[in-house]
Amino acid sequence: MTERLSEETRKPLLEPLFANGWKMVEGRDAIEKDFVFDNFVEAFGWMARVAIWAEKWDHHPEWFNVYRTVKVTLATHDVGGLSALDAKLARKMDALAG
Repeated sequence: MTERLSEETRKPLLEPLFANGWKMVEGRDAIEKDFVFDNFVEAFGWMARVAIWAEKWDHHPEWFNVYRTVKVTLATHDVGGLSALDAKLARKMDALAG
């Protein structure tokens, strides 16, 4: 069972993400980041690669795509906020965008 991040686990999991461009969503226990690619095909291809991992891990992002930009919000709805799964998927998204 996935659990909401505790104060003790929150800092070591989230600080590296914040250093890589992720930020807290105002008024919500969630993180967000805008990924910008060279064109629509690259953005859509990245989304497809992320979708494979999201499905494998049964953890799906909220995302919105316009042309070459994908705005991503991560939270674990089952726990009402951030979990280790969000940090894991955020790291994978960053790696796939690399």
